[in-house]
Amino acid sequence: MPLQRRDWLKASGLALMLGWTDISRGASLLAVRVWPAKDYSRVTLESDVALKTKYTFVPSPPRLAIDIEGLDLNPSIKEWVGKIKPDDPNITGVRVAQNSPGVVRMVFDLKQAVQPQVFALTPVGTYQHRLVLDLYPSTPVDPLESWIAERTQSSDALSDWLNKNSNAGSANAQAPLTPNGQAPSVGQPAVQAPPITDRLIVVAIDAGHGGEDPGAIGPNGTKEKDVVLQIALKLRDRINATQVKGSPMRAYLTRDADYFVPLHVRVQKARKVQADLFVSVHADAFFTPSAQGASVFALSHGAASSSAARWMASQENKADLIGGMNFGVKDSQVQQALLDMSTSAQIKDSLNLGGAILREIGNVGRLHKPKVEQAGFAVLKAPDIPSVLVETAFISNPNEEAKLSDDHYQNTIADALVRGLQKYFERNPPLARKRST
Repeated sequence: MPLQRRDWLKASGLALMLGWTDISRGASLLAVRVWPAKDYSRVTLESDVALKTKYTFVPSPPRLAIDIEGLDLNPSIKEWVGKIKPDDPNITGVRVAQNSPGVVRMVFDLKQAVQPQVFALTPVGTYQHRLVLDLYPSTPVDPLESWIAERTQSSDALSDWLNKNSNAGSANAQAPLTPNGQAPSVGQPAVQAPPITDRLIVVAIDAGHGGEDPGAIGPNGTKEKDVVLQIALKLRDRINATQVKGSPMRAYLTRDADYFVPLHVRVQKARKVQADLFVSVHADAFFTPSAQGASVFALSHGAASSSAARWMASQENKADLIGGMNFGVKDSQVQQALLDMSTSAQIKDSLNLGGAILREIGNVGRLHKPKVEQAGFAVLKAPDIPSVLVETAFISNPNEEAKLSDDHYQNTIADALVRGLQKYFERNPPLARKRST
């Protein structure tokens, strides 16, 4: 229900008049977390009961006003205002008021127009009830355009290639797109893939978990989402400095900071930049602290290769529930159908890729299993991109938890991964591989 301008002004004045000690009626707000990112900014309110909301967006100046029923503010809300950082891409600040008994009004001052998604999550894992505010820019961030803009800031082989192929990239690997990410119109020539001596090799690096989803947590409190992002950043730098038979390799990160990306969106992003490979980086956990060693997984259409692999896939596939995906969005079912289109050819290529990576990791460290395992990992279901998930170590093992936080070990793993990628491409040149829809 839209809020009237007079009501909004009343809320603004009330926020100024009330002191923080005057709005401490309830203690139901347990935590407030803010996750800023270029893709979108998320605000999560965790409470001991489910909350109901009414909200409206005011375009000029852009601001979002939300009435939250069933909530009385407590002193912890004072800390929330400081959680909005100056470099947040979408939020300038927030004002909060007890609008009426049991109703809190929050007004977000925004840097641009947004398309808000507001949804509730029932308790899961260590979380109680969560109210999630996702603020998406009205003009969505295009993975391909932002990646090209970032990469073309340097005068390297990539920018030369992009200058000659300015409409490269595709959500479907067989149909290159125009610079705005749309399919070519009828009669518009599609860009042909360059010869191998001028072939840009794109590797999508997926740092697992993020934001609301910490992933596994070690016995000393190390969070999986943090260490795998550090490894992914190191791997990115190595890939960007590597060539295979004269072809430059370049990395694309599905997330480059601490925020949550739904599993199907990770796949979408990789397809959007027409990635040749997809490598998801994780640090697994198991029932007992004695489990140790690195593992590599590929997709399985049928049964998992082991009960441990099946359990691992089940745990990783819970990321959308823990991280807080809005399952009410219209295209969620369509995207899930897309993730079920993976082909036997993709799985075969993924096993070859996983084997190359596993051998290189085995040369520098302990392996949990001597072969690539398979299970139904949702994040590996790109139908046209060979995809693997690398568990770099067991964060549930105290010794390996310490290694995961060690810069030397992270560098060693990143070096092994990039060598595995090189070996794969030496045996499987990109242009020699038939890519399916």
